[in-house]
Amino acid sequence: MRYELDLFGVLVPSLLLWSVIAYALARLVSKLIARAGLYRRIWHPALFDFALFICLVTGLVFASTEFLS
Repeated sequence: MRYELDLFGVLVPSLLLWSVIAYALARLVSKLIARAGLYRRIWHPALFDFALFICLVTGLVFASTEFLS
């Protein structure tokens, strides 16, 4: 994994990029779960959303080290 990315002359940490992508994916999954009505079965929806975000960030970082290095 590269630790910094050069975006138009600005060095941005790669974790920030993966976090933004994971946030967008988490929002998409959250909307799908809400539309399916599954939040009725989840005890703490905010905690579930946070855990989903952490799992997505971890998965993206792992995938980037395995496949993009």
